[in-house]
Amino acid sequence: MTLVELTLQSRFVQDLPERLIGDKAYDSDKLDERLLRTYGIELIAPNRVDHAPTQDGRKLRRYRRRWKVERLFAWLTQFRRIPVRYEYRIENYLGFLRFACIMILLRCF
Repeated sequence: MTLVELTLQSRFVQDLPERLIGDKAYDSDKLDERLLRTYGIELIAPNRVDHAPTQDGRKLRRYRRRWKVERLFAWLTQFRRIPVRYEYRIENYLGFLRFACIMILLRCF
């Protein structure tokens, strides 16, 4: 939860997302308000057991689609060079990462 704002500041795309989906660790009213006030981003996170619900079920339907991102990360770990990171230079690592994403996309067609 403490690295959300640092991650948003160090992004490599120019546009900010409208919504940010996080897991139960991101269930914080202060973080919700700070992201909405500072960046204009709506944070969607399911409630922890010990907290009162702060979001309705409509927003949490988007959270259910998070498995697509999790599945991509699982597929990327099948390529040995990606999780271990043998490459010293970041350019080589990003090249292999892009190549792995292309290989995953080609499997779908």
